[in-house]
Order: sequence, then structure tokens, then C-alpha cells
Amino acid sequence: MSTASDSQAPGHQTTLSERCQLLPEWAPQSGVMLTWPHANGDWAPFLTQVEPVFYQIAEAIARREKVLITVSSETKKQEVIAHFAELNLQTKLSVFVQETNDTWARDHGPITVIKNDKPLLLDFIFNGWGNKFDARLDTALNRKLAAVNAFACPMETVDLVLEGGSIESDGHGTLLTTSECLLASTRNPSMDKAAIEALLSEKFGLKRTLWLDYGYLAGDDTDSHVDTLARFCDPHTITYVQCTDEGDEHYPALKAMENQLKAFTDYQGQAYKLVPLPMAEPCFSEEGHRLPATYANFLIINGAVLLPIYGNEQLDQQAFSQMQIAFPNHEIIAINCRPIVEQYGSLHCLTMQLPEGVLA
Repeated sequence: MSTASDSQAPGHQTTLSERCQLLPEWAPQSGVMLTWPHANGDWAPFLTQVEPVFYQIAEAIARREKVLITVSSETKKQEVIAHFAELNLQTKLSVFVQETNDTWARDHGPITVIKNDKPLLLDFIFNGWGNKFDARLDTALNRKLAAVNAFACPMETVDLVLEGGSIESDGHGTLLTTSECLLASTRNPSMDKAAIEALLSEKFGLKRTLWLDYGYLAGDDTDSHVDTLARFCDPHTITYVQCTDEGDEHYPALKAMENQLKAFTDYQGQAYKLVPLPMAEPCFSEEGHRLPATYANFLIINGAVLLPIYGNEQLDQQAFSQMQIAFPNHEIIAINCRPIVEQYGSLHCLTMQLPEGVLA
């Protein structure tokens, strides 16, 4: 069983001038990246249901920081700008027209590190969660946005398949991830665990990696992204999906994940404060497929947390209350993401935070 390991690239001594830091999500942000749904993708049958959710997410962000939105046409760009102008939020908006396959900015967006005290965007390869879906347009998006000056800091390309939803940072050199995703043969088949750890340690300035070997959500296309299962709330607190029904198909994996989390220690060697989130009510597509609804797929922004809810009043309220425990100094904003989960993702999956200095 894997737990924690200290890792550094073999033979590479990192100097202080080279040292990088992978920021935690709660670090001060300049904005959040969103990739808008369009009629030429999988959202086509759901556009009238999902677009209002995108607007709700974008508005909540724009009241606190900037929003960088990629749309598929000039017509949609003008429509989005007009919507935010009515709310007097147009100054918080940057809208760019680029072709995209889909909308999952968490996984095709850039990952920010601090290097030499300045933000640096890392552009990893996105291959549609192990070549499950065409992602050629999405994996090129960051470079296209950089070419039109969407970002105010440099970008570095990294030859590694990695999705933002597969990693969590405590801001103190700890990475939380899942072995099922990062070690999947469909992502980086030529690299073993040690090689992946070494590269991530170099790029992110890591001191250790916490590997979750258990955790599962029915209907999940991502091979168990950590942002659907367990999340850092601060350097000492982790919130996670808890299953208490022994008859539920998720119980064995999530109970094993819970036990593994209890065995982990924070960067100071103390047990983590663990805040359990309820299992969301089972959601199904029209074809009867189980959808991976999860309350763990929240987004931390400046002063607030956007929490996905799914329409079960009792469970939604329970999740809301637990989030207030995990984030006592943040406003918790619930957003009904039942339409979003139709495409097997949720709120965090749609967004990528951009720390201070990334946007002008």
C-alpha cells in the first residue's frame, strides 16, 4: 500500500533560485478560467439547462475577482459581454474566441507555480482522460490564449499528461493525488511512479506526495480524480466524500480511502482534521447511467467557496453545513449543478483558478 513518500528528481539538486511552489487553491487569485459550452460539442442537447449554471458560476466569481472566458464564436462573445454589462461587471471580464472540444478547464487549463517569486504557467498535455475523448483543441488552448496575451505571465510547456483535477496542493510542498489516475497506463505509459514523482517534484517544488490508493465514484470518466473525492481546505484540513451505507457500491473503496486519510499526517507531522461530506443522492442520465455527483467538487475563490448541490434538500444542507466547518472564514455559495453532472463532471471540473499576477 502506498502512503506518503519524499521525492526529488534523481541526480538533480534544486537550488533556491530554481525552487518552485505549487500554490494551494486558497492562495489569493487574480481570476478564474472558464471554457463556455457550445452547440458543436457534447453539451448540445443540454445547452438551455447548462448555460444558466455557467452564468451563475461566472457571476459569483466576477463579484470577487476576474473571469477569463473562452467562447466558440464572436456572437457568443458579444452575448456574454452584454450579460455582464447589465450587471455592471464587464470590467471583471476577459472573453476570447477560440475553438474547443469541451468545457473542462480544470483539466485543460494551465497550472500555476511560483518560480523566482513570480507566477509561471505550466502547460501540461491533456489527452481526454487517457484518450477516452478527442481533446486536440483543448490541449492547444493554453498556448493559443497565451499567443493573444490572455495571460500576464510566462508559460512553460511540460511533456507530461496531467489534469488539474488529479492533484491537490497544501501550499507547503505536499501533493495529494490518486494512484489510479496518475499511474494509469493511458496517460504516461513510459513512466513509472518514481519517474512521475520526480518530475512533479521538480516542477512543483514538492517535498512529499500523498497517494490515495482507494476511492471511486460510479460514472466517473477521470479514473478517480482527487477533486471528486478528497480536498485540502487549509494545510491541516481535508474534506472528503464519506459513505456510511455498507450496502452502497461505493462503501468498500470510500471506507478504505477514509482509513488511508486517517493515517496521513500534515506537513508538520500531525494528523489531519478530517471533515466528511455526504454521498450525493444517486443521479442518473436519461439512458440510466449513474452520474458522478459529488459535493467534493467545490471551488475556492477569494473570500468564498462555490459548492455544487444537486437538488436533495437534506443532503445539500448537510454538505453546506460541513463546508461551513471546513471553511469558517469563507462565504459558502451553493450552486445547483445537477445539469452539469449530465456530462459527468461538476463545478470544480469546469473552472481553473488563476493566482495573483496571472491576469493583468
